[in-house]
Amino acid sequence: MKKLLGLGALMLGTTLLSSGCAATATTEPATDQGPAAELRLGYFDNVTHAAALIGLQDGFFEDALGDTKLSTQIFNAGPAAVEALSAGAIDAAYIGPSPAVNTFIQSGGQSAVIVAGAASGGAALVVRDGIDSPADLAGTLLATPQLGNTQDVALRSWLGDEGYRTSTTGGGDVNVSPTENPQTLTLFQSGKIDGAWLTEPWVSRLMLEGGAHVLVNEASLWDNGDFPTTVLLVRKAFLEEHPDTVSALLDGHVTAVDWLTDNRVDAVTIINAKLTADTGRALPDDVLTRALTEVKFTVDPLASTFPISLAKAVKAGIGKDGNLDGLFNVALLNDVLAKNAEEPVSAGGLGTE
Repeated sequence: MKKLLGLGALMLGTTLLSSGCAATATTEPATDQGPAAELRLGYFDNVTHAAALIGLQDGFFEDALGDTKLSTQIFNAGPAAVEALSAGAIDAAYIGPSPAVNTFIQSGGQSAVIVAGAASGGAALVVRDGIDSPADLAGTLLATPQLGNTQDVALRSWLGDEGYRTSTTGGGDVNVSPTENPQTLTLFQSGKIDGAWLTEPWVSRLMLEGGAHVLVNEASLWDNGDFPTTVLLVRKAFLEEHPDTVSALLDGHVTAVDWLTDNRVDAVTIINAKLTADTGRALPDDVLTRALTEVKFTVDPLASTFPISLAKAVKAGIGKDGNLDGLFNVALLNDVLAKNAEEPVSAGGLGTE
């Protein structure tokens, strides 16, 4: 059962990882064509994507975009979103750092650029009773959302630092099985997996609905606990063709992040309204309340952490090393922030600001 689960999910993840990172050949920059007729936006139904949930539910994006039509698509994990973006099926996506870096490197910097941060924190390794230290993990089966996604990289990197061998084809000292989040919860509740490295609200769901406990809070692995879990990624060609539309999207994004920062209590109701619209069910208030305490919402992409994340991915055998110069373009974001009398963010020497 465990072997079949791991291999089945792994085959899907491998397909998405390879196809989602295909280079999009572009020889010359596109020219500004004015506001786009439509913006297609991808996101996940995760608390770390709350800026997207709030921006959609409260109409911040639509208000900012004006006559540009907004279409959306929901994903489970980053590699699948990157596949859609690389294929031109969407124009922008809320996504984790690792898939964003992967597509940038694989495409030689031509596929997409990060235009803003969205969330920091809210990721952890949660496990069953009886696992109280890294030494207890030998022979266990752990889940991540998808092969090559940010949490998959984080888990494999951390396990390697703890002396464990993992494999992208199944097996190893600890078996890592890429599995969709809802299935992870079900499998954990039935005792078929031993834990998972996830983002919120799935960390809180496994804890409050499945009896899990936190073995590793990822914040403990970073200086000052600051690490990006979600950024806003835009197709490079779309940015070049429609900078006014990207600026409008960023206007709505900044409004959503500022609202989240100031309205944590009210956010429970608004986020649950969007989750109900998307999935047909809301989260228990205690799950969502706990999840929101674990996430910091920020438009700062924390660019200086990306070379560290890339090194972890390469070491874990998930990522390809490469040049990150040009990964960020936060100039439009800084224009919006200046208009709102807010502090600018840095590209960390890896792009335009």
